[in-house]
Amino acid sequence: MGSKLYVGGLPYATTESQLTTLFAAHGTVESARVIADKFTGQSRGFGFVEMSTAEEAKAAITALNGTQLDGRSLTVNEAKPQEPRSGGGGGGGGRFGGGNDRNRY
Repeated sequence: MGSKLYVGGLPYATTESQLTTLFAAHGTVESARVIADKFTGQSRGFGFVEMSTAEEAKAAITALNGTQLDGRSLTVNEAKPQEPRSGGGGGGGGRFGGGNDRNRY
């Protein structure tokens, strides 16, 4: 088991320092990150916490998964590796304009 945890169901007002404090009761927190929308800056309601050991991570999962924070139920489990993302939105077959083959110059 790794020491990086996924934390879902966070209240949108949760800060990284609040997340650190919540998990510090169960071990040493290496990092805590609340994920925000890149355009609006609004929290997306989840984050990641990295504990210093796998044992501390397991203790935090046991203690915090299913608990309430500001009226929202937390989901805490081991973070899965990020899936590789596909590259871009496709194209129009290498052309920018219509579908004719006439030489425009």
